[in-house]
Amino acid sequence: MPDTQPTDPIVDAFESHRERLRGVAYRVLGSHADAEDVVQEAWLRLSRQGTGTIDNLGGWLTTVVGRISLDVLRSGRRRPEVSYDDQPSEFDVTIDDAPAPEELVALGDSVGLALLTVLDSLRPDERLAFVLHDVFAVPHGEIATILGKSADATKMLTSRARRKVQAARQPTSAGREQREVVQAFLAAAGAGQFERLLQVLHPEVKFTVDTPDGRFVTLGATEVATRARLAGSAARGQEVTVNGRPGVISWSQDGTPAALLSFTVTDGRITEITAVVDPARLALMDLPNPVRARQDVQGA
Repeated sequence: MPDTQPTDPIVDAFESHRERLRGVAYRVLGSHADAEDVVQEAWLRLSRQGTGTIDNLGGWLTTVVGRISLDVLRSGRRRPEVSYDDQPSEFDVTIDDAPAPEELVALGDSVGLALLTVLDSLRPDERLAFVLHDVFAVPHGEIATILGKSADATKMLTSRARRKVQAARQPTSAGREQREVVQAFLAAAGAGQFERLLQVLHPEVKFTVDTPDGRFVTLGATEVATRARLAGSAARGQEVTVNGRPGVISWSQDGTPAALLSFTVTDGRITEITAVVDPARLALMDLPNPVRARQDVQGA
């Protein structure tokens, strides 16, 4: 017999906002565990107060979650992640011409380790202001109430945080030089220029390939150069950043990923190449496909 007992209206009201509150707390704190604790604390405060005196429940809850999150940031009580779901993926892949940082944050929990690291470099009030305003469109006046500042001061805080995030994600000269070395390698591999390959490969370079049949490792510049055809086939792929290193994704005609390559460059030479060509493993990575994204937009 179905349960016909009436539900608690306070519980229903809170649950309608839970996902958004969890999103706010996670993006401010960078921890699923801490975010759950903050949301639970917000529920306890709501259950003690009730909804009768609250005109805008969503705004009230966002303010409470923001204040609790700010207290956690300032007190340094954030815990290290322990659950499997909270661990960064083995390959954190972002497209090199990806959207602005605030757009990346808005994509959700798949934002990746690199951007969370950038957010960690912000002061607690900067991080909260940036996330609330640029991600969740909370007005500066409401953020000012949480921070105990004026609206104008909060606007300046958000602007300063935004500049820091954008600056942190700008490619450095070292990053550009590494990318140029990778481009030279891919061009030489595609053209079969053996001597040029030896020039950009470190004598003790390591080339690891993950295939459906297992993982295979090749050591040494001469051996790697003779097996560089796989890398050469990716020369016309999408340039990406893999765990902070230059990389490239190539795609099959049906839109599925064919290969992901990551390069480690030291002192102008490639010291390590990692390639994944196992379709099953590639499918699990949820890799960004700019071609498919453009097709989706055009077809909308």
